[in-house]
Amino acid sequence: MINQKFLNQLKADYRDHESERRQIGAAANNLLFAAKKIIFALQRKEFAVAEKKLAETKKTFQDLEKRFDLERLNREGSYRAAAEEYLEAQIFLAAAKGKTIVAESGLNLDYESYLGGLCDLIGELVRYATNQAAAGQFSVVNKIKEQAETIMAQLVDFDLTGYLRTKYDQARGHLRKLEQMAYEIRLRGEK
Repeated sequence: MINQKFLNQLKADYRDHESERRQIGAAANNLLFAAKKIIFALQRKEFAVAEKKLAETKKTFQDLEKRFDLERLNREGSYRAAAEEYLEAQIFLAAAKGKTIVAESGLNLDYESYLGGLCDLIGELVRYATNQAAAGQFSVVNKIKEQAETIMAQLVDFDLTGYLRTKYDQARGHLRKLEQMAYEIRLRGEK
């Protein structure tokens, strides 16, 4: 037989954990959606809109960090996905404006979120370069390709494994698309 007091404590612990999981999951889904909207705004070069939404999203992350222990937050996949998407948006803003990519201040996000965001950034740079080429801004494509090459040259030193290796391999594929785009623009003699 199981001790009833022990069983009651297990039920209470489980309920608390599930309640936290649902709260974190709901907040993380909202954060993920907000980060995706920021990235779409950046693709349209709506920098002021993106910066405003980034500040709002950062505040929500900070509020979550106050409500829950960081270790608890990082155990939830939904939170980790939201953090990665947020960092991708933050890094994309810096890249699109030609600024240096730095750590996000005021948040306690882990290295996996940063590395995942950096890898995913390359895909966003492909979309950004495609939009710029479609708008006749051919010279921007080569600058974007150079940014992506610089990032990839740094990421190769990490010798990523597991989930991050998959992200890195996807980023390499995106870099090849940028290289192909820049090559085709050069062949056409576009400036």
